[in-house]
Amino acid sequence: MSNTTPNLPHVVIIGAGFGGLQAAHRLSASPVRITLIDRQNYQLFQPLLYQVATAGLSVDDIAYPVRAMVKDWKNVRFHMAEVRSIDCAAKTVLTEADTLSYDYLIVAAGGATNFFGLANVQKYGFGMKTLDEAVNIRNHLLKMFELASHEQNPEKRRALLTFLVVGGGPTGVESAGALSELMYHVLAREYPDLNFKEARIVLLEASDRLLASMPEALQEATRSTLVRKDVEVRLCTQVADYDGEKVSLKGGEVIPARTLIWAAGVEAAPLTSTLQLPLDRQKRVKVRNTLQPDGLDDVFIVGDAACFEQPNGRPLPMVAQVAIQQGQHAARQIHLLLRGQDVLPFLYEDLGNMATIGRNAAVVHMGSVQLQGFTAWLFWSFVHILRLIDFRNRFIVFAKWVWDYFVYDRTVRIITRQ
Repeated sequence: MSNTTPNLPHVVIIGAGFGGLQAAHRLSASPVRITLIDRQNYQLFQPLLYQVATAGLSVDDIAYPVRAMVKDWKNVRFHMAEVRSIDCAAKTVLTEADTLSYDYLIVAAGGATNFFGLANVQKYGFGMKTLDEAVNIRNHLLKMFELASHEQNPEKRRALLTFLVVGGGPTGVESAGALSELMYHVLAREYPDLNFKEARIVLLEASDRLLASMPEALQEATRSTLVRKDVEVRLCTQVADYDGEKVSLKGGEVIPARTLIWAAGVEAAPLTSTLQLPLDRQKRVKVRNTLQPDGLDDVFIVGDAACFEQPNGRPLPMVAQVAIQQGQHAARQIHLLLRGQDVLPFLYEDLGNMATIGRNAAVVHMGSVQLQGFTAWLFWSFVHILRLIDFRNRFIVFAKWVWDYFVYDRTVRIITRQ
């Protein structure tokens, strides 16, 4: 079966992330031709982006070429392009290169950083949703230590060595913990002239808790572990502004800092706005329980692009497991439609939450099971190794983690660009 067979139904999948690739894989043996579109030529394992940002892993450790993944899926063709707009009435997708017609459409466009209208924070701070952003953070962090090592003005030096992480979710917690280990276990040995008592890592969270979806005992364990790692945890604290040199907090406090990593929010990719469909506060398309928007039976929205309300009225979170399961279900729906059958409601299976806080420290919540400390860290490590795409990636990441664990070293401390 060839993708070029013109009489087969054409399925266009936008996004080669968790949801899009799951859908393509499930449809790869079906009597359809599939065009998979993404502006990047790789699938990114976003849960480990923070390790690229903190010099623990390289970009190719957590990314894998899409064409290598789909080469054996005979009815799938990859199209590297940025999608400009979608016309659901005409059933077309406009990219920067051409216009594609579809019989069925799966939108798995992913998410983007939500700065909540703070223009200066967006301009001067660092988001962490892409490989480029993670590499920029790594280069910037390392550069701050280089500048601080020969800065004679103590106030300027302390500002160079003050690092603010905004957001108490998994990304913020994991970034703060990894940054602490980079600073105090690795860089402290390489910058003997720096007084690391001047260095600060500050984790800011607007609510009154870290890891809000976790049980209270695991939230407290997370906070205590971060404090032991010399991370200042500030709850009920909101950022008002940032000019690249100082952070202004609501309430009037000002913290001189040359680094602000924003992990406080996510929203759907801008593409969803071109659909001219009802959106929620995070710009996600509101979908029925079948993953279809109202009035469109040939379009399925999955992952970060979809606002899927649970029976309690709360939408599903924007996490990888949701995208994976919804991508699989969208493919199942198209199978049913091809056979002339009715589509089925999507049922989400909650596989739990987990976050690592660094060496020997993590929290895991799965149903009635709550783990913390070393056991949770081993479980977190095992799960994340298995979720990587390729055996090479798994082997390299495992080897780097073992090296870091026993030698207290980070292998990717190269400043590649400014």
